[in-house]
Amino acid sequence: MLAFAAPLAAIAGVAPIVFGTAGSVGAPGIYAVCTLVLLVFSVGFAAMSRRHSGPGGFAVYVAKAFGSRPGFSASFVAILGYNAFLSGNLGLFGYMMSQLCERKLSVDVPWWVFALAAVALMCVLGYREIDLSVKVLGVLLIVEMAIILVLDVATLLRGGYDGINFDGFTIRAMSSGAPGIVFLVAFACFVGFEATTLYGEEARDRRRTIPRATYIAVLVVGVFYTLVMWIFQIGYGNEEAARVATEDPGNFLFAINTHYVGSWSTDAMEWLLATSIFAAVLSMHNALSRYLFALGRDGALPSPVGRPHPRHRSPHRANLIQTAVTLSIVSVFALFGADPYVQLYSWLVGIGSVSILVLYMASSLAVCFVLRSTHDENRLWVTTIAPVIAFVAIGFFLWLAIDNYQSLTGSNSSLVNHLWLLIPLFAAIGAAVTRNITFGAATPIEQKETA
Repeated sequence: MLAFAAPLAAIAGVAPIVFGTAGSVGAPGIYAVCTLVLLVFSVGFAAMSRRHSGPGGFAVYVAKAFGSRPGFSASFVAILGYNAFLSGNLGLFGYMMSQLCERKLSVDVPWWVFALAAVALMCVLGYREIDLSVKVLGVLLIVEMAIILVLDVATLLRGGYDGINFDGFTIRAMSSGAPGIVFLVAFACFVGFEATTLYGEEARDRRRTIPRATYIAVLVVGVFYTLVMWIFQIGYGNEEAARVATEDPGNFLFAINTHYVGSWSTDAMEWLLATSIFAAVLSMHNALSRYLFALGRDGALPSPVGRPHPRHRSPHRANLIQTAVTLSIVSVFALFGADPYVQLYSWLVGIGSVSILVLYMASSLAVCFVLRSTHDENRLWVTTIAPVIAFVAIGFFLWLAIDNYQSLTGSNSSLVNHLWLLIPLFAAIGAAVTRNITFGAATPIEQKETA
């Protein structure tokens, strides 16, 4: 999940939205609240992962609680959401790379050239065994987090714009601007939460490693984002942060880094941003391949999709299908001349964020139902209190997000501002096309016969 979150990419993408579009100086407090909510969510989620996990992610939990058709509905919602995140971030990748080449190399290359090159590369990596992807993501993650921590330390040592303060953690600040949008993009920064369970069948000791990885991931990512948003707030100052985020969103991260650290660091950061976004899209691509693999294994897609590669043990056919889907989405936006940041990124990340909140809610409810029926788990906090708190809190944030959805898209189009309705549509399609199929009936990945 840590690489899935792609901290540097998320910061560059959402910080201008948080401080500019949403006009909120309470981002640090909101990110802290999101971290606490997801830690509470993790209580039941981790307990479930000791018993159930697999390439179906959240859908595995929903199916265990409510049956096959709701499980397949959750799978289709997840596929919609992650495809939206994947394609949106490819737009951000193309946009950043195009600007970078123009500034550093004086070469004008269209954004879609870089986006399509990224699609080809992640297809190759996704075709190979997962260890190759883990090594690539791990190195990128360590370097990008280190360079952001340098910015954090430098800003604190220099005292920020108006001195060190905690204004961003007050209730007044957290309720300023459009808090619903901040909550939406804050949860989007945690996207990939279920990545710890997606590879459960490939883990050696999932009863210990998956719960531990879940808690560590939430804590590390949550503390990291909360700290960075606080650094933006005190580094720019409340009014200046809103101005720069609105007038020059593409330079929001780089400007503060140049001021407090130096241009040498910003030069490195610009290139690392590109690799960070690629780390995110590669992780999303791998997750989506496993969702498609699970659907093929259960019979919702042609059975060859659910067979692993005979040597790499990877979901190679699902990987190729996912590549074709991504290629199609990016190509449509490119052919219509869409803006890769304002349209492709903002529109699709909004759909993805709402999709993930819906899946969080469904999983919280599923965890409560399943754990209360088991005989080996009788702690009330784990089986009932924590899942219910998470369900109610995330439901409230979801309502805020939909109520403020137009602020995120920045569009006056009724069609664009109602794209989130694709979520119930995909859920209904998932239930309809799989009505005679049993969710999770096939053999686990490590025992699956190859063909």
